[in-house]
Amino acid sequence: MVEAPIPFVVSVEDLVVGFKDQVVINHLSLHVRKGEILGLVGASGGGKSVLMRTIIGLIQKRSGSIEVLGQAIDGDEPLQVTAGRWGVLFQQGALFSSLTVRQNIQFPLRESLALPDGLLDEIANAKLNMVGLSSRDGDKFPSELSGGMTKRVALARALALDPAIVFLDEPTSGLDPIAAGDFDTLIKALQKTLGLTVFMVTHDLASLNTVCNRVAALAEGRIAALGTMAEVLRSEHPWVRSYFHSARSQMLQPRAV
Repeated sequence: MVEAPIPFVVSVEDLVVGFKDQVVINHLSLHVRKGEILGLVGASGGGKSVLMRTIIGLIQKRSGSIEVLGQAIDGDEPLQVTAGRWGVLFQQGALFSSLTVRQNIQFPLRESLALPDGLLDEIANAKLNMVGLSSRDGDKFPSELSGGMTKRVALARALALDPAIVFLDEPTSGLDPIAAGDFDTLIKALQKTLGLTVFMVTHDLASLNTVCNRVAALAEGRIAALGTMAEVLRSEHPWVRSYFHSARSQMLQPRAV
């Protein structure tokens, strides 16, 4: 019997998330298609990272439904089953400072698989090469890395288990324009080569322009606009218009990727 294809890699329906008396995500619905790069943009403190963390099960929802790769994200057991099929790059990389680069990349492998040390080293070196670093960089500690290298190592760790989808939380934050452009190029190349689905939280307008197939604008706890960049730019929502049509926004041009 042939299994029916999963219509969406991520499916969020009528989601509500809050902390005490504050509602951050307010009856939000969003669907991520297989093989696309979806960029999520919103105001600082507006709930972008909260939404991403709720989708991957790190924050408890109040109501609504979440499915990732056809599995409900609603408790500990489904999360354990599904989590090995995605990778996450957190803000600032979130590398373990006491582990080497190679050990950081191996961490999810050691947690999920029983592999000999030699094979773990081979996999880690392959992931380093995949993100544009060398096996020699594997002996370094996070404190010895530049901002751009930290992001690449974090991405290598996110790709360690060959996931179907990767979640990127502000991947170009803190990088200079050249390093950010290089990272955009890397994300786009990996998505195309590996057939990844990418859910990217970002405030970087250049990334939204050059990398994302679709853009979702989060405002007032809901998706205020969704579509290609051209479609989002035609939105009449006040926040979306102010964000994408401000004088500062108009100064930003897409980076060549």
